[in-house]
Amino acid sequence: MAGNGPKPPPPSRVGLILLWMPLLILIYVIYNQGSSSREISYGQLREEITKDNIAEITISDHGYVTGRFKNPTIGTDLNFNSYVVPELISDLNKTLEEKRIKPNYKAGGGSLGEIILGWLPILFFIFLFIFVMRRMGGMGKGMNPLQYGKSKIKIKQGEHKITFKDVAGIQEAKGELEEIVEFLKNPTKFTKLGGHIPKGVLLVGAPGTGKTLLAKAVAGEANVPFFSTSGSEFVEMFVGVGASRVRDMFEQGKKNAPCIIFIDEIDGVGGSRGNTPGRSSGNDEREQTLNQILSEMDGFEANEGVIILAATNRPDTLDPALLRPGRFDRRVVVDRPDLKGRLEILKVHSHKVLLNNVEDLKITARGTPGFVGADLANLLNEAALRAASLNKNVVYLDDLEYAKDKVLMGSERRSLFISEEEKKTTAYHEAGHAVLAACLPHADPIHKVTIIPRGMSLGSTWQLPDDDKHNYSKNQLETQLTILMGGRAAESIFLSQFTTGASNDIGRASSLARRMVCEWGMSNLGPINFGDRIPESFISRHLAEESRNYSEKTAQEIDAEIKKIINGAYDLALTVLKSEQNKVEQIAKLLIEKESLDGEEVMKIVKEP
Repeated sequence: MAGNGPKPPPPSRVGLILLWMPLLILIYVIYNQGSSSREISYGQLREEITKDNIAEITISDHGYVTGRFKNPTIGTDLNFNSYVVPELISDLNKTLEEKRIKPNYKAGGGSLGEIILGWLPILFFIFLFIFVMRRMGGMGKGMNPLQYGKSKIKIKQGEHKITFKDVAGIQEAKGELEEIVEFLKNPTKFTKLGGHIPKGVLLVGAPGTGKTLLAKAVAGEANVPFFSTSGSEFVEMFVGVGASRVRDMFEQGKKNAPCIIFIDEIDGVGGSRGNTPGRSSGNDEREQTLNQILSEMDGFEANEGVIILAATNRPDTLDPALLRPGRFDRRVVVDRPDLKGRLEILKVHSHKVLLNNVEDLKITARGTPGFVGADLANLLNEAALRAASLNKNVVYLDDLEYAKDKVLMGSERRSLFISEEEKKTTAYHEAGHAVLAACLPHADPIHKVTIIPRGMSLGSTWQLPDDDKHNYSKNQLETQLTILMGGRAAESIFLSQFTTGASNDIGRASSLARRMVCEWGMSNLGPINFGDRIPESFISRHLAEESRNYSEKTAQEIDAEIKKIINGAYDLALTVLKSEQNKVEQIAKLLIEKESLDGEEVMKIVKEP
């Protein structure tokens, strides 16, 4: 039975034409493949008639001549075509009559292939131009060019209302925006004392932390219209269009005041002007648009009820004029959630997920440090999909663990063929990490050890901290380095060889040791920062090295300190693993047998006398 849902919109005319055009081209190609012919001049045609080499000939009213040779003396084609000016058609007929060749006469122009060949390129470029202009926004509904400078801002007033109840894990950011909500609800409370609410609020945070969701919640709490756009929608190939769209955006905001205008990814149009590394200078479209934003924000008063919210994850690239008081007065940092925040986010997103035990969310929250709201929402969705695929009625803890592993490391690669020798190498490698993590002080508890391939990794050892850490001591960092060296040390002791499996460990250890020396002052060079240089994302690596603020001698000393720290960690890893060889052997054999071990199983083996 057919559904009663809404019918999809019919395809546009341009879409239909572009859909049929490849078919027309295919018909033309097939037609010509079956009737390959050679173009000849009128002189060649008369010569072939004189030689009595014409088997068949057709003459049209407009002088198009087609036919077939008896023998292909010209090239290899039996068919031919030519053109005769109308004044010479009678002469051609006389020549044919002399050779007793009876021509066929055809009313009209050339063949179907000739007509298509003549008009197809012209029609193609016309339709291509119309299609490109429509996609650029230059010719909207009704193909009206006057809509080109209109803003693409979208109003979200009629959609599902989002409030602060739907936003969790960012309490400080919500608290800073409560004043905005209060002003939109009761502006006289602030203006009667001579104060004014900020014109603009900049939301700064990593991708997925909930900046857009927070902006929608402000509008939902205040019950005002919410306009949404993106920085990239102001930039077009024609100079002046972006500035026109900015003017139109502010006009719409003033007409619907009080309201909120949200500009996502404002760094796409609000980047620094001038000689900023990585950005071209000049009076281009991007700068024109930014100048218009600056002037518009100066041109309206805060008490008009229009609040500009903008979001970015690259605040360092924004133009200073955009951030001065009177424009974006306030900066709200939307940080990654802590343990408590992650639990709150999981509870918000789990309302529609049937969980076996709500307490499982606490374990999941503790095991996901660094996750943002988008990651946690994706984790719950993956867990629900996995439980459904296994025909479960509810989502269990193992589904959450599977989803977490998938989000962190990628899907299991069960189909990947691994030889017994490689499996043994991976098992000893991960056993080295696990024993060091269990034996060394200042190490986070072991959560899981596995030799099941995931993503680009053949195995992994995961540690979960008891709580979120914001500062690390030198002892903790040295312990991390020793654990990272555990895989290579285990290969040296138990396999008497080195493999490429330690490449990621070595890279992470080298980066950590360099930061200890250059940024955190944890070496014999003293508390000096050697990392003040132009970021390599904005300049070539060669120029970045030239811009370093220390001498070549100091660079050699830095390299020596890094080498000393890493070698010290490696030597400690060798010493500990040699003293715990039996435990490494037991864990490695158990990994080969079971493929995965949890933290309790590892600790039980390590604590045995």
